[in-house]
Amino acid sequence: MIYPLPAVLVSCGATPEEYNLFTVAWTGTVCTNPPMCYISVRPERHSYDIIKRTGEFVINLTTVELARATDWCGVRSGRDYNKFEQMGIVAAEAQVVAAPIVEASPISIECRVKQIIPLGSHDMFLADVVNVLVDEEYIDPETGKFDLQRARPIAYSHGEYFELGKFIGHFGWSVRKKSSAKKSKKKK
Repeated sequence: MIYPLPAVLVSCGATPEEYNLFTVAWTGTVCTNPPMCYISVRPERHSYDIIKRTGEFVINLTTVELARATDWCGVRSGRDYNKFEQMGIVAAEAQVVAAPIVEASPISIECRVKQIIPLGSHDMFLADVVNVLVDEEYIDPETGKFDLQRARPIAYSHGEYFELGKFIGHFGWSVRKKSSAKKSKKKK
């Protein structure tokens, strides 16, 4: 019941002939230093054996423009379809791992499996983040920060996809002290 979650496209495979793409909502960051993340995958998924064998995958952030492909890749099997071709998604070369990145994704996180943890319906692939690729189009030139509003990522909640909402504050804004200039204005 921890919703919403990011809906990501995970790409895997060591060669173009075996490249696959599937949708994952069970994903997230587990450590900052060293940088680590995870995906949880059902063992019967086509990509499970590919990732287990290669020890690599890429987490690709999805956007409103990728929403249809994100859903489609979650309900079709790579055993039956070449998902990159079917959805018109360009598989580009990653910088560190053999698995491809989704060229249209604003952020691609290259991962190397550290441990596989059986959990029940899913196994968790705990992974080291070995590289992060960010499309410069989504970097604010003034702040140097990733522009979430421009990227328009999607989230998943109870079987539905949503575009993320508006900005409401910076980390720590709830406890930040007001400047003396603002305090003096209120006293007048």
